[in-house]
Amino acid sequence: MPAPWLEAHWPLPASVRAFTTLRHGLGVSQPPFDDLNLGLRAGDEPTAVLRNRALLREAARLPSEPCWLRQVHGVDVARFGRTEEDEAEADASVTSTAGTVLAILTADCMPVLFCAEDCSEVGAAHAGWRGLVGGVLENTVAAMRTPPQRLHAWLGPAAGPQHYEIGEEVYDAFVSRDWSAGSAFVSTRPHHWRVDLYALARRRLEAVGIDAGRIHGGGLCTIAEPDRFFSHRRDQRGGRMASLIWIEPGK
Repeated sequence: MPAPWLEAHWPLPASVRAFTTLRHGLGVSQPPFDDLNLGLRAGDEPTAVLRNRALLREAARLPSEPCWLRQVHGVDVARFGRTEEDEAEADASVTSTAGTVLAILTADCMPVLFCAEDCSEVGAAHAGWRGLVGGVLENTVAAMRTPPQRLHAWLGPAAGPQHYEIGEEVYDAFVSRDWSAGSAFVSTRPHHWRVDLYALARRRLEAVGIDAGRIHGGGLCTIAEPDRFFSHRRDQRGGRMASLIWIEPGK
């Protein structure tokens, strides 16, 4: 049976593991959270979510309980070692401690995972449109001790450019700060556009010094694939996927 997660594809050794969970293949949540909902604040039964987290930890052989965050669509970044309090209020996290598992929850927003080329440090960011506008990716890179030129980034599953329609507020938020960001928008009807979150993320990562050839992933759409992904935009009520990254201890 295939694993209930999608591995990050990037040219890094096995000493770093990174993936985004899928909707099915593991878990005990009932509709509309079926099956592997990992979000405690999505409306699911807490006992089911905690069971799902335990099942994931066992199936993926996680070296520790993930460092879950209280995500608020902001730009704050938490640095984790071994003993920090769980669920810091932040939308990104970084660590250089082997065995510390970083986690981001999404259901249309984009998870962006980072890794130093020598695998000495990793990071994870929750990048919906508000986070992208506010600078959550820039803040995550700045919080890392690794120079941007030595980082790799992976863009996990998010609402795709063929299905993610937004209004004037979102368009203005990006274009008022950077007129050339308009290339990531396609007009659909008066005051509405389809937006390419992946393109916006790539622009911002390149602007802070990550080479385009070191930015991987993108191209998936959570809205278009209900059998694989949760989508808040599509379903309104449903579960959350987790994107995890960690440095394997002893490697």
